[in-house]
Amino acid sequence: MRFIDKTIKYLGYFTAFILAILVLLVVYDATARYLFSEGSTALQELEWHLFDLIILFAIAYTLRENAHVRVDIFYASFSDKKKALVNMISSLFFILPFSFLIIYIGIDFVSLSFVQNECSSNPGGLEYRFLVKSLMPLSFLFLSLQAAKDAKNNFDMWRAL
Repeated sequence: MRFIDKTIKYLGYFTAFILAILVLLVVYDATARYLFSEGSTALQELEWHLFDLIILFAIAYTLRENAHVRVDIFYASFSDKKKALVNMISSLFFILPFSFLIIYIGIDFVSLSFVQNECSSNPGGLEYRFLVKSLMPLSFLFLSLQAAKDAKNNFDMWRAL
């Protein structure tokens, strides 16, 4: 369990670092485009690829930090025992099955992309699009590990209360 915790924590730090790079890249791109009339398809695609990485890897970190979206209008009034039960059920019956489905479907999706050596269809675009697509099943693997850990922790908390 400690390995999962550390891995997800450092994944969150890595995502924050990539976010800082993305901000600088967008500032550079916008400045070059609007002040100097210079644009780059590859640069714009790189922005989208970094955005993909941030979204996909931040999912598990957000769950780890208990900062994910939920209907707080109801959840806030629940007792600690009821919150633990809701979190456990959410992890076991929603997050884990959905993650396994995305991993299962994503493996074929990524495999096909690798076989085709998929790249951008835009002139001047980035090659190796399959690398970005491979992040999808990987990110949901991290999410499923975090969800399983959370389900166990919430079960332990629910039993203790």
